[in-house]
Amino acid sequence: MKAQEILHIKECLQDGGIIEMVIWKLPETRDESGHNLKYRLYYGRAGERLVGYDNERGKGDHRHIAGREQPYHFVSVRQLVADFLTDVRDARGE
Repeated sequence: MKAQEILHIKECLQDGGIIEMVIWKLPETRDESGHNLKYRLYYGRAGERLVGYDNERGKGDHRHIAGREQPYHFVSVRQLVADFLTDVRDARGE
């Protein structure tokens, strides 16, 4: 089985920001993350990442907020998306 895309959403916001969320289901569990998902969630504008969540191989689950990388504890896809959108709202001052 190959990786299967289970979510891909891209939205261009009126203020010039972009939100993109991509999640794949992998055929096997990844050692460093303990789950079988690969993801990248992005919010930014004009080439500047303001909020990002990903699980790059070798780094495991982590997030980027205002230029700082922090560990992220993955629980579920639903919680991942909720946490990301909360950080996006905070970055936008909402």
